[in-house]
Amino acid sequence: MTTDTSERTEPGGPTLTIDELAAKAGVTVRTVRFYGTRGLLPPPVLGPRRVGRYGPEHLARLALIDELQRQGMTLSAIERHLRRLPPDLSAQDLAVHRAVVASWGPDTVETVTREELHRLAGRELSDGDVARLTALDVVTPGDGGYRVDAGLVRLGVELLDVPLSQEVVLAAREVLLEHSRAAAQELSRLLREAVSELAAPDVKALTAHMHPLVVQALLTTFRRALRQELRGWLNAPHDGGQG
Repeated sequence: MTTDTSERTEPGGPTLTIDELAAKAGVTVRTVRFYGTRGLLPPPVLGPRRVGRYGPEHLARLALIDELQRQGMTLSAIERHLRRLPPDLSAQDLAVHRAVVASWGPDTVETVTREELHRLAGRELSDGDVARLTALDVVTPGDGGYRVDAGLVRLGVELLDVPLSQEVVLAAREVLLEHSRAAAQELSRLLREAVSELAAPDVKALTAHMHPLVVQALLTTFRRALRQELRGWLNAPHDGGQG
């Protein structure tokens, strides 16, 4: 099934053919079509000559499916998981959700080639892009390849397109790290006190169960607080720099 857009796509809309989408996602065209028939991917938009066109949301959803598979989820479980998500999530929302999913499992640091790094990023990276990702501590160049955290690469790539200087992005990163560490330490203290009477196997099982819930809760509360702060800033009167 496809979505008809009167034989054209809007500027900035879906622009990838199915072959281009598959290549960027590192999967086969057959896989893309299969996911489409199972409802894991939304239908493409019909472009000129009724050729299906795909956009960033399709690419981000394929990356999320890949991450869910890395966590050991079956295709049926992935279908149920995706059905619970809002249908209109943006590529950025899907990338954040993928990062949360990646946090459920063990560390995913691995050494990859430049070509594999492009595949994880979902696009070709210039030397300048790699340098910025290195500064953000997303990529660590080394002998024979690059050490990366697969769960962070896509988010790092999203930051490459943010219209802010690298200095501002790095400063924001330090703020997030500082407050994240403080929250993690406080939550860890609370949990240690709460489970101090439990046996070691029970503590391990509870920790595994709580980890994704805590990460999701932190993400939700942070996004809500940030939205409120931005709304207050945008609604406040600005003098445009006038005295």
